[in-house]
Amino acid sequence: MTNWTGKHVLILGAARQGLALARWLSRHGANVTLNDSRREEELASAKKSLSDVNVSWATGGHPLELLDKTDMLCLSGGVPLTLPIVEEAIKRGIPLSNDSQIFMEVVPCKTVGITGSAGKTTTTTLVGEMAKKDAEGRRQKAESSSLILHPSSFTGGNIGDPLINYVDDMTADDIAVLELSSFQLDQMTVSPNIAAILNITPNHLDRHGTMEAYTNAKARILEFQSANDTAILGRDDKGAWSLKNRVKGNLLTFSLQDLEEGLNGTYLHDDLLSLRDGFAYIPLLMREKVHLRGAHNVANVLAAFAIGHAAGFKLDDMLEAAEEFRGVPHRLELVRELRGVRWYNDSIATAPERAAAAVHAFTEPVVLMLGGRDKNLPWGDLAKLIHERVDHVVVFGEAGQMIQKTITSVGGERGVDVRRATTLKEAVTLAAEVASKGDVVLLSPGGTSFDEFKDFAERGEAFRKWVSELS
Repeated sequence: MTNWTGKHVLILGAARQGLALARWLSRHGANVTLNDSRREEELASAKKSLSDVNVSWATGGHPLELLDKTDMLCLSGGVPLTLPIVEEAIKRGIPLSNDSQIFMEVVPCKTVGITGSAGKTTTTTLVGEMAKKDAEGRRQKAESSSLILHPSSFTGGNIGDPLINYVDDMTADDIAVLELSSFQLDQMTVSPNIAAILNITPNHLDRHGTMEAYTNAKARILEFQSANDTAILGRDDKGAWSLKNRVKGNLLTFSLQDLEEGLNGTYLHDDLLSLRDGFAYIPLLMREKVHLRGAHNVANVLAAFAIGHAAGFKLDDMLEAAEEFRGVPHRLELVRELRGVRWYNDSIATAPERAAAAVHAFTEPVVLMLGGRDKNLPWGDLAKLIHERVDHVVVFGEAGQMIQKTITSVGGERGVDVRRATTLKEAVTLAAEVASKGDVVLLSPGGTSFDEFKDFAERGEAFRKWVSELS
């Protein structure tokens, strides 16, 4: 749909994505109703932010009669497809969409989309930094040549500002870099020009039900590409690499190992990040210049170089961005060192596999903080790793008791001290009691934050605060 004038659009969820989409659709002539299960008094700031546009509100529930005059239903991130109003819309044949889908339908410039079970925010942010430097370079070149060209880069999607906020200001010379979640991809019928799937490991099974459904949601990023487009798939990940037969255009990959003959992309050889494209071989930078901890972050940097190469970024711009990059908050973020103990915030780790990757990033003794709300994911492999690598575990939140039982039931030659707290704040106190000089205390929960916080960022900020108050 490109002409929104007079169309009746119902948006579920008055958070960041829903608010941005409501504003854009209203300004483009749609009759917008924003529906949220929260009470009206809880939405005061949200309503105030849209006071300058004509938007109707329906709060306190999701009555099915809202669908009676609806031409399209738009879902904010995290709204489950099993919600009765969504199921009813599907029964009635009302089309579903979201802010990223609508953005992709109208964006005038080249697009880069990045998805994966882990690492997509770090990779998207680094690609965004590369894009920014590339746009600045093209802008300076245009100015020196007296050309009327003002290329810009935009980074957002599932992180930062929804790019629908900026699409009306974009031109054909720009580039848009989007992080895309499986929730957003579920409704997508447009693919980005450059589409990257970093990895597909068990995640969000509480939403998708099965790994097959989750994988199919991720695969939609490739589904609508053309022969002129490029896909980047992680070579070391079975889930991502299994989709290589669905690639319709050019295929690039990235790996922590040497690439097989005939594959183009980025790889690690003798601690040197390198790029191969046909007969061209380009050394990039030494691993020691990557400031992020862990092999998984080296893989993220390799992915960013492969994506940047596909986008046509200059090598110098990519190298400069990579060498300057210090990571993203709440992702193996060093909070402080106190009495020889270093505290790390990895609140983004909302799946056991991500927590395992964080543990692998350290050689020091680890005090691991696990908990939050479970997403119906397997914890057995992480429990085995804990018996191999971790001395102390502090569990907390809704999933705390289940995690404790899993660790205990797995067993192992090494004894593991497991303590249970009710809240994250109490868990910080327990971790401080067991940590000794030379240890790393690692908050890498493996569960979501929704039992105690609104999102992983709020949880990470609370962790920072309570750690900084330790004395």
